[in-house]
Amino acid sequence: MEAVREIRDTRTGPTAAHPLLEVKGLRVAFATAQGLIEAVRGISFAIASGEIFALVGESGSGKSVTARALVGLAGPRTQIAAGAMRLVGHDGDVVDLLRLSEPSWRMVRGREIGFVLQDALVSLDPLRTVGREIAEPVLTHDLVPRSRVAEEVETLLSRVGMPDPNVRAAQYPHELSGGLRQRALIASALAGRPRLLIADEPTTALDVTVQQQVLAVFAALARAGHGVLLITHDLAVAGQIASKIAVMQSGELVETGSTDRVLAEPRHAYTRRLLAAVPSAMTRGRWLSSPSIVPLRSTNSKRRAPILEIREISVNFRRPDGTSISAVDEVSLDVHPGETVGIVGESGSGKSTLGRAALALEDPNKGEVRFHGEPWSTLSEAARRPLRRRIQTIVQDPLSSFDPRYTVARIIEQPLRLHTRLDKAARALRAAELMELVGFPTDFLMRRPHTLSGGQRQRVSIAQALACEPELLVCDEPVSALDVTTQAQILDLLVALQNRLGLAMLFISHDLGVVQHMSHRIAVMKGGRIVESGIVEEIFGAPRHPYTCQLLAAVPQLHLFKARSGNNQR
Repeated sequence: MEAVREIRDTRTGPTAAHPLLEVKGLRVAFATAQGLIEAVRGISFAIASGEIFALVGESGSGKSVTARALVGLAGPRTQIAAGAMRLVGHDGDVVDLLRLSEPSWRMVRGREIGFVLQDALVSLDPLRTVGREIAEPVLTHDLVPRSRVAEEVETLLSRVGMPDPNVRAAQYPHELSGGLRQRALIASALAGRPRLLIADEPTTALDVTVQQQVLAVFAALARAGHGVLLITHDLAVAGQIASKIAVMQSGELVETGSTDRVLAEPRHAYTRRLLAAVPSAMTRGRWLSSPSIVPLRSTNSKRRAPILEIREISVNFRRPDGTSISAVDEVSLDVHPGETVGIVGESGSGKSTLGRAALALEDPNKGEVRFHGEPWSTLSEAARRPLRRRIQTIVQDPLSSFDPRYTVARIIEQPLRLHTRLDKAARALRAAELMELVGFPTDFLMRRPHTLSGGQRQRVSIAQALACEPELLVCDEPVSALDVTTQAQILDLLVALQNRLGLAMLFISHDLGVVQHMSHRIAVMKGGRIVESGIVEEIFGAPRHPYTCQLLAAVPQLHLFKARSGNNQR
């Protein structure tokens, strides 16, 4: 009751003249041993009911800090100040968010403001079913009688497009796909019937079809009168769904306006740089991270004997109930020296399993993988081990693959310890050479993974993969969790290394823009099979299979804004 009374005390009366959320001069600073670090520097914006407002920018720009400040979760060593931070409550009065104590915040979070985080698997309680997770806000805020809670949960799951909601409610998060987990997290955020929904990178790492489904949920919420603050580094997503965009850099808003205006006529240099870094058909053969336009390579590589041959392989997995599921079904594929072959498809299509089979980390139940014309998948591990240095991988999340106790130097030197006879001094020299090769200062060699940014960790992963001079890289979603500018730097680095070292790459990604920018040829997977393959121009210019057409139709059309922007700048 004390919390309820305090919320009433922070209210300022009728709200006819107020937007749903009003933020004026918000500043957020973190107290450290070195002093205060200001993460958000006096930003102002407003969100109306029925509006989707996108806050975009690269990692470290202050987007997520802003979101957490708006829900009272910025942290105990944080200082928050603002001229105003007001929210219109359910009863039409204005709540002053700056004056709430923690008990009062618990009344506001979930009920007045819903919060959707990026990683649903981490955000959802692994020990509770989806139904119990969603029921918690309903019970906390006493929104329906207990006898109707299960019905309310099923209604919420249906609202976010969850198939078989009664079945899914009884499942645990790990039993759901990424897209289904994200929908469950949105349903949990909506369970308190909030007027404002804050979604922090809700579509990162989702394939385009699932992304479309999640975005459709947000669009439906806006039509129903909710306000949505969409925080994203993906300008294409913002352009597809938001009515207004605010661009954030180094804690400041550098540009704000209607979506059409910001994307078609960007006024700030940083906004233009973000747009230029988005991979697409327009960026093929060009650098992404450089302001200059530099031709990179021909998309028609000379055909020599394939370095990797995948011949009618099938990979089956056994379900907990004993039945079998075919993850890869009679797939054939070649990769030639110096060539990038892109593998695209939605979650569960078999892309990553195919990559693991190429690396001989999964044994095919049928068919064969050959490397340089010689047996590969059929070798014993003892016979294969000396050859592993020639085929390496770059993974999506290098942090989870690194030993947190190791320094960067030891991480990079690990393949040298396993596959060469280099002494300690020679390994250290090679590590320094690799750091230079991937554009990384050598003074980072003594750092540990947790002290590095996502892009820095990915550079370490690339350096480690190149340590033993491989001929083929299997890249499994290597940039899916990176912001657009960091992604551009990593993609440019991979292309530059391919040109310099003659690397072949099997490039697996759900991002069609990335694959279109990077690849010479593309294979489209669905249900464990390759349904269409060919050179990039054929697949994107004249797709034949209905599924390929469906994938391409789901890609946000940012290039239309960019084309207009380019015309306006000439």
